[in-house]
Amino acid sequence: MTSQSFESWLISRLRVHGAYGGAMDGAAGRELYRALERFQASEHLAVSGVADQATVDALRKSPNAKPSGLTVYERAPEVPAEPVWLREARRLIGVREVVGKGSNPTIMSWAKRLGGWVASFFADDDIAWCGLFMAHVLGLTLPREPLPANPLGALQYNKFGRQLAAPALGAIMTFARDGGGHVGLYVGEDATHFHILGGNQSNSVRVSRIEKGRLSDTRWPKTGEPERPGRVYLTAAGTPASSNER
Repeated sequence: MTSQSFESWLISRLRVHGAYGGAMDGAAGRELYRALERFQASEHLAVSGVADQATVDALRKSPNAKPSGLTVYERAPEVPAEPVWLREARRLIGVREVVGKGSNPTIMSWAKRLGGWVASFFADDDIAWCGLFMAHVLGLTLPREPLPANPLGALQYNKFGRQLAAPALGAIMTFARDGGGHVGLYVGEDATHFHILGGNQSNSVRVSRIEKGRLSDTRWPKTGEPERPGRVYLTAAGTPASSNER
């Protein structure tokens, strides 16, 4: 089994097949998405931009290899259980706003990448940025997925994608709070709280526990990989509870 991350392996194989021309940074992004589409089209696979098992199997072959008993296949990591936007969100754990004067350039770059009114409005990371974080990880990894008209508004994600009847790993969850809302990604739950990976949780990207009674909606992207049904049960130990995300 290779020690590469799944994204690093994808990029390396897509480059071998002539479909990827971006940076060898091991990160999921728009160029990786488009490279997957190009490769899938060339292999007459369903063009989704999602690295499903059929795509991984095709990437394992050498370019222009003809099927035979002597065909050598590249070893590959297992297709992750976590959807690509959740994997990208995990990469950003620890990103923290600058309290007081100044802003974290990483957070500001997310607004700049979204462009339009968001780039001009989001002038300081003291502005609530849970919706910005969500727009960044979804927009980067699923560039064909329509974002809410106001991607900074947490409860605007109640209109995003499609609704789920029950949580699934990586689901977009929205929550009510005093003075507004919050949005983050489902990574599990305990008896009383959901475990949510999100931005602007104690001023940073982190996993926090949020009371189940605050849940507003549960959503899933229309252009993303299919959800894997099933709740993820975790212990409450070691994960701080959050009551009002700022």
